[in-house]
Amino acid sequence: MDAFKDSPTALVADVDCTAGGEALCTKFEVQGYPSIKYGDPDDMKDYQGGRSYADLKKFAEENLGPTCGPGENLGLCDAATKAKIEAYTKMSADKLDGKIRKAAKDFEVEMPIMKKVVGYLKAKEGKTDL
Repeated sequence: MDAFKDSPTALVADVDCTAGGEALCTKFEVQGYPSIKYGDPDDMKDYQGGRSYADLKKFAEENLGPTCGPGENLGLCDAATKAKIEAYTKMSADKLDGKIRKAAKDFEVEMPIMKKVVGYLKAKEGKTDL
């Protein structure tokens, strides 16, 4: 943690999931200890690399830092992502929340149904081809 304490782009911290950090650990679905998470606070990922100081430092230096996003990091985005972010930032927060709810519903509800229908149709096509 000391090596990154003055970093303007990276935070390295520890959290005690048995004490004051329980809510944070629940939010990020910490299942075992020690767990190492990294990435955007809205999209944390599980670290799967080595656990030595050298391994962790190398990973942090190569992978942690600013990422594509709205505001000052928009220039880090590819053209397609930049265009989407620019379109989303023109919407109100309420309208964007509605789009998120719809996308989540499509993913969680509609997609499984569609996959079942695709399987059914493929099986049906296979029977008629015999």
